[in-house]
Amino acid sequence: MAGLKSRRPRSPAGAQLPRPFRRNKSVVQEAVAVDASRRAVRQQFLKRRGIYLLPNAFTTAALFCGFFAVVQAMNVRFEIAAIAIFVAMVLDGMDGRVARMTHTQSAFGEQFDSLSDMVSFGVAPALVMYEWVLKDLGRWGWLAAFVYCSGAALRLARFNTNIGVVDKRFFQGLPSPAAAALISGFVWLATDNRVPVRLVWLPWVAFVLTIYAGVTMVSNAPFYSGKALDVRHRVPFAAILLVVVAFVLVSSDPPLMLFGLFVLYGLSGYVFWAYQVLRGRGNPARTSPRER
Repeated sequence: MAGLKSRRPRSPAGAQLPRPFRRNKSVVQEAVAVDASRRAVRQQFLKRRGIYLLPNAFTTAALFCGFFAVVQAMNVRFEIAAIAIFVAMVLDGMDGRVARMTHTQSAFGEQFDSLSDMVSFGVAPALVMYEWVLKDLGRWGWLAAFVYCSGAALRLARFNTNIGVVDKRFFQGLPSPAAAALISGFVWLATDNRVPVRLVWLPWVAFVLTIYAGVTMVSNAPFYSGKALDVRHRVPFAAILLVVVAFVLVSSDPPLMLFGLFVLYGLSGYVFWAYQVLRGRGNPARTSPRER
């Protein structure tokens, strides 16, 4: 019948038809292994030469805010300069959190963060305070600014060498962002309330505050770090209410409330240290039991 297909001719007896092509399993496994090894080599290369974008972007933004504060101080815009330092402080707190939550910590990020902190919380506050009112004191003014700047550098160097040695719950000395908040908060509070710069007592108050912040950064006073607080854990409902109350208080008068909060934090280390001494306990922020 014409509609039926013709049969395939049979092969003669003893003849073997060619088998269809099949990939050899060993060859496939070798190709997969080679591809995996190349991918591992590429990842190792990126790990050595590449950097993580997300946390270092926050660090770069904090560095920009510190540089921007210096530029605004040179242009006699001290209120904007103080606000820029506070923004740098927020960004500096976010880059470490983001790096830990995304598991993107690196040695490059640690060094970059330290250099950014030196600009944003060491050089910028000192120059802003000097350009604002300390220059009226002559050599005493720039000496106070240098004490603060050198204290920030020494504090950051000591912090980098003591990582993994001291108690993570406490800082050894006032952290540089908090010291910068003391300086910039005072500038912001005075400029927001239109305090005349020509007052006799104002430069000397700024002098004492700058010296206090610089010396406290290199002291052994223990300041609570907040690193033990894990934001991923559940908290009582009252904690959210406290956060709401804090936002309301700060938004009511940001210069006054922020400066007041950091003044209390700047004194808390010495108060807690005295409490530990009275109880006969050691200093948790010291590097070794002998120094306690």
